[in-house]
Amino acid sequence: MATRGIFETQRFVTGEAVEIELPAASLPLRMVSGLIDLVVMVLGVLLIVWVAPVGILVQDEALAQAFVIVIMAMVMAIVPITLETVLHGRTVGKLIMGLRTVRDDTGPIGFRHAVIRALVGSVELWMTAGGVALIAAATNERAKRLGDFAAGTYVVVDRSRLHLPPAPTMPPELDQWARQADIGVLPDALAVACRQFLARAGTLVPDSRARTGHELCVAVLHYIAPPPPQWAGAEHILAAVLTERRRRDEQRLDRAQALRDRVLGRERTTQPE
Repeated sequence: MATRGIFETQRFVTGEAVEIELPAASLPLRMVSGLIDLVVMVLGVLLIVWVAPVGILVQDEALAQAFVIVIMAMVMAIVPITLETVLHGRTVGKLIMGLRTVRDDTGPIGFRHAVIRALVGSVELWMTAGGVALIAAATNERAKRLGDFAAGTYVVVDRSRLHLPPAPTMPPELDQWARQADIGVLPDALAVACRQFLARAGTLVPDSRARTGHELCVAVLHYIAPPPPQWAGAEHILAAVLTERRRRDEQRLDRAQALRDRVLGRERTTQPE
């Protein structure tokens, strides 16, 4: 195993130098998606300006300044954050192009990731006319802009059929511990390393397999409380943590979907016939 890599970069290299890569959306696709989002934003701003009371804004300079600030906040932060949070990493442009923003471990992004991407994007996209984002995306193989590096995300082609390794299963003897454990936010690179190690463990030589599993387990246990039973093996602990983490992610997404269904259903029932 490489001295660096499993914790400090977005790649994981096994003891036999087998590197696993996940596909990412190309820079041209991201540019087209971004242009679509820009057009949608411009049309939305024009619509707001058209329906706004222009006469009042012209007469009151302070009100006009506040109106401009609100429009800028909506365009730079509020709309992107809302869309990416509600649509699980999608915007209008990404929906049209079949793209999605995911965590570096390919899991669904949350509000925190969307906020970081939007805040950094307000500088690299809007204040530099996209120049900084274009340079950053053109210099790495995943076409990640600075907001992606800060948030630990990247963009994938959502409509492609990916052949991913099977997800780990919960060891029955650790199920109760995992369900009761407080699992903190694992660094994305560490989560990727754990998942890929479990998928490739059977192909590693015994010494490399034991050493890598132990290193990953020690790193993961910094984010877990209480610790697992002392008799539990490193690979079983990693499988239990990843399985429980995925189960909680799925529950969070189900709760969000149920909330949207209730809100939309309530809106439909309150609309006049």
